[in-house]
Amino acid sequence: MVEFAAGAPCWADVMLPDLEAGKRFYGPLLGWTFGKPDPDRHRYTLTYRDDKAVGALVAKPDGRMPTVWNVYFASPDARATARAIHEAGGQVFAGPEQVGPFGTMVMAADPVGGVFGVWEGARRPGFSLKDSPGSFCWTELTTRDPETADPFYRAVFGYRTEQIGRAGGAFDYEVWTLPDGPDGAYAGGRLRMDPQAPAALPAHFTVLLGVEDCDEAADQVLGLGGKVRTPPRTSPYGRLAEVTDNQGARFTVIDLSRTAEG
Repeated sequence: MVEFAAGAPCWADVMLPDLEAGKRFYGPLLGWTFGKPDPDRHRYTLTYRDDKAVGALVAKPDGRMPTVWNVYFASPDARATARAIHEAGGQVFAGPEQVGPFGTMVMAADPVGGVFGVWEGARRPGFSLKDSPGSFCWTELTTRDPETADPFYRAVFGYRTEQIGRAGGAFDYEVWTLPDGPDGAYAGGRLRMDPQAPAALPAHFTVLLGVEDCDEAADQVLGLGGKVRTPPRTSPYGRLAEVTDNQGARFTVIDLSRTAEG
């Protein structure tokens, strides 16, 4: 069982118009198997890699809702975190809601419009597997307004932060470190949005999912009806490609074993 410090990403799910189409895409791509849908929770279907929980597919209860990946951050007290979100200028639009015996959930937006979840785990703390092929590896917020977003996440989750690249420059990235963790206990990051990005593109979190081979995964995405938004490239942290699934949800595949240094 994976342990989650306060502020650590602990869960991810994707909201889809068609669950069966989602299974046909993510099963072959990530080696996932699927639990039985929960009819009481909008057909919430757990996903597994090697019999370990790695996330979920969610059938959208309303077609007007976005087709999107969501990330959840751990909290020892979801109600206190909801208050902190309000006090820091964010908005809570769902919860705190107890989800049976599994935990308590909050859905919120930061002051720049980035949507995220908060999870106070009980019977289900979060991922049973992460940082490996077929599982969650990283998340980052992309926004045009880091000057507003950065203080919000420091206030709500107490993150220590490290600037990578030059603030306001072509690559403006801030790494979030867990407040109670050792140096290098990262929670995620924040990227300043490219000025050339479409004006209608809102602030958003990206979920990075591990694969054995990024190039093969990108080809497989195309074969499964998805799209490759940026071709595979090698970074100091892994070889990655930004893709879209067969229903329009954006995410990134990453091979952590292939880095710019090796």
